[in-house]
Amino acid sequence: MTTVVITGFGAFTPLGEDAPSTWNAMLDGVSGARTLQQEWAAELPVRFACETLGSPADHLERVASRRLDRSSQLALISAKEAWEDAGFTFDAPTEGLDPDRVGVSVATGIGGLNTLLDQWDIQKEKGQRRVSPFTIPMLIANAPAANIGLKVHAQALIHVPVSACASSNEAISDAVDAIRLGRADVVLAGGAESVIHPLTINAFAQMRALSTRNDDPAAASRPWDTGRDGFVMGEGAVSMVLETLEHAQARGAKIYGTVAGAGISADNHDIVEPESTGRGQGAAMLRALKESGLSAGDIKHVNAHGTSTPKGDVTEAGSIRRALGDAADDVIVTSTKSMTGHLLGGAGALETFATVMALNTRKIPATINIENLEPDLPVQIATTVRDLPAGDLAAMNNSFGFGGHNVAIIVTNQNQSR
Repeated sequence: MTTVVITGFGAFTPLGEDAPSTWNAMLDGVSGARTLQQEWAAELPVRFACETLGSPADHLERVASRRLDRSSQLALISAKEAWEDAGFTFDAPTEGLDPDRVGVSVATGIGGLNTLLDQWDIQKEKGQRRVSPFTIPMLIANAPAANIGLKVHAQALIHVPVSACASSNEAISDAVDAIRLGRADVVLAGGAESVIHPLTINAFAQMRALSTRNDDPAAASRPWDTGRDGFVMGEGAVSMVLETLEHAQARGAKIYGTVAGAGISADNHDIVEPESTGRGQGAAMLRALKESGLSAGDIKHVNAHGTSTPKGDVTEAGSIRRALGDAADDVIVTSTKSMTGHLLGGAGALETFATVMALNTRKIPATINIENLEPDLPVQIATTVRDLPAGDLAAMNNSFGFGGHNVAIIVTNQNQSR
């Protein structure tokens, strides 16, 4: 089986304007949740979120950015960092890199919602002729991936999985498949989401999915704490460059680690609520293990979906135990959503990045804000930064989405040269 390695990372998140600052903030236990300053937030039942730490306007040309939804803006910023981190040239052909062998697999859960709603408001308030002619190419769900494709000269493929909160892990899985099937040598993969808007916040709040800790946003996301009351909405984008080991070595690329395998399943249970036994979640993990050729005992760390919801956190802890069996005793589980909030369609890419970096640095970020750990959990939760042992390491990242989508990604530190 073709070995697929990671040679570049880029991130624009609630914790930092690039990948290194995002990772360092995770190790420092920084919360990205802040009170929203927009006037419209004052009347909402939830008045905080994890907005990106910086403004995309500081990273993009003004004219070009006006023709992009915020989700595409964030995606392009992270893609540029990842592409250049891998040693390629962004927005210009890279010598020796065949465009017919370059692909993009970048997901979003919702797409250009801000553009859609903003332009509808303009039409209602100012008339039909004031609607931007760029509205459709701005709002379509494939806009982030397509705009990245133009910048990296991708002519092999552009994939755009849309599977709610599992979207960007599915994008990584699709990228690995494309490389292993021989359709591309290099694929830029990841996800982006930006839907912090009064409608989406209120809609999630009406579902009672969001935390309502308006008095203490930084402490709101608390996976596996007995006081958890819902997730915190986040926004951002993370990109990574995947390529065959042979291609990376031939050009002397530095390697972060290896994507060993992926597993995908469907709950076939409910459009929103996870199946209570965690059967589908466990199936995704087991399929990832099978594809990677690893055993449960090889897994030393799980970056969990861990959204800070009352039912979801407990269900996932049980599904990890069922998938890994007694080997789960030696696995350290964390949820970086305690710091970043939930990036929805961008969550999987962000957390796969964190999983790779945990192996790369041999340090697991803590799940912050745990004051009273849920009793009788069948897995051990990292409430402080934990060290990983020397030697070969493998870890798993889980992403689960509305609709019953489950994706598990397994990464290792094999071939690491950074």
